Amino acid sequence: MNPVWYALLIVAIIVLIAIQIRWRQKFAQQQRQIQSELEASQRRQQQTTIDAKAQQQVLFNSMLEGLLLLDRSQKIYLVNRSFKNLFNLKTELRGKTIMEALRLHELEELAQRVQADGQVFDYEIKLPDLNERWLQVNGAVISNSAGEREGMILVFRDLTRLKQLERQREEFVANVSHELRTPLSLIKGYVETLLEGARNDPEVAERFLKIIERNTQRLDLLIQDLLTISALESGSLNLNRQPIEMHSMVDRIFTHLNSKAENKNIRLVNEMPDLIANGDADRLDQVFANLVDNAIKYGRPQGTVKVGGKKLEDDQLEIYVQDDGPGIPPESLDRVFERFYRVDKARSRDQGGTGLGLSIVKHIIQSHGGEVWAKSELNKCTTFFFTLPSAAA
Repeated sequence: MNPVWYALLIVAIIVLIAIQIRWRQKFAQQQRQIQSELEASQRRQQQTTIDAKAQQQVLFNSMLEGLLLLDRSQKIYLVNRSFKNLFNLKTELRGKTIMEALRLHELEELAQRVQADGQVFDYEIKLPDLNERWLQVNGAVISNSAGEREGMILVFRDLTRLKQLERQREEFVANVSHELRTPLSLIKGYVETLLEGARNDPEVAERFLKIIERNTQRLDLLIQDLLTISALESGSLNLNRQPIEMHSMVDRIFTHLNSKAENKNIRLVNEMPDLIANGDADRLDQVFANLVDNAIKYGRPQGTVKVGGKKLEDDQLEIYVQDDGPGIPPESLDRVFERFYRVDKARSRDQGGTGLGLSIVKHIIQSHGGEVWAKSELNKCTTFFFTLPSAAA
């Protein structure tokens, strides 16, 4: 072979080998670049998925309603924080059935009903715990684009407070109806008796008319108390705050109620030091009048009613009204400030009370930013306490 051609052949082979090596290097570099881009894309997708799940979890956990998602096998796929709080759950629930997680047959039956009907609205469940709790549940199945069912969603709303308010409203209407019916029945009965001829007997007529007058006053007092408590609870009652000298106010209340105290030979003692409160004089008159009047009514004959107070460290005044009557049972102490609650119902009505006095006291004190409470020792004494801001505050 010609040496020149031989040399050219060798050079061509070397060039081809170099080109192949270069091409393989470039191909490997492109593969690494593609692999790197794929890995970066996967990381971005994973991060996007993580971010989406985190946002979804934040959204779910920000809901006030409890949320429960079940998969197609009716096992728990997702719950939010409100759901766990409603049922006081601490453990991981994913993958469990409703019965395994909650032990509630009624909720299991509801899930079956949602599965059968496709949706259920405004279903109410009473939880079987010590504190009466009610939940409202709305449920619907979840389907994909092909119409195949993938699971279901249940949304839980706590109705406990609403149920309590409904019960309070019903009790309030029943109590008001009863309080109105009693004096109205008496008035009606005595008026009918007078019309049937009793008016011709002056002595009987006068006695009946006094009874009618007393029950009319009771109705008037009840209506006034209802209007007052309605204004206090609605927040429509504006307070005319000003400095009030407590000792002088107690003296005025004692002067007003002195005749009632004298009828039972009860001694009224003003132990109030020189304290000046910041409050509405007319409303605080109601507070003292209610508490002192109750102390006289339910205190023992020939007893003592004391009113006093002291200044606390936080620019608050602590006031007390004390009688030495039979006392209040421990189970009734927390309830005496409820509307229409009476420790002794028969005795309270005989004394002419409406059952709203202490509730009005509580609302007036709370509207001043204070607190009210009672302490009692049976067969010894009962003391009502309340706090008020001092004029210095």
